[in-house]
Amino acid sequence: MNTLVAVAIAPFGTGDELAKDVAEVVKVIRDSGLPNKTYSMFTEIEGEWDKVMDTVKKATAVLADKGIRTEVIMKMDIRPGYTNTMEEKLKRLEKEMK
Repeated sequence: MNTLVAVAIAPFGTGDELAKDVAEVVKVIRDSGLPNKTYSMFTEIEGEWDKVMDTVKKATAVLADKGIRTEVIMKMDIRPGYTNTMEEKLKRLEKEMK
């Protein structure tokens, strides 16, 4: 089942600058081989449910396994019968805006 996830995984209560810790999280996501894009506040990941959820779990563990309190915010779009929704949703939006 194709799953598109927008996820933010970040340390909680560790100070003002989070880039170093977040970079470790994003590296796990990028190394997963799943289609993904990182923006200023979320990373989108797309693929089969189990692979996406396993990637989110591994990315979360990067911080949690160090004993860091970890905040995870996730929004999911499960749309059976569709693939490449990360790209196609934006194409449909742009088409409507013309």
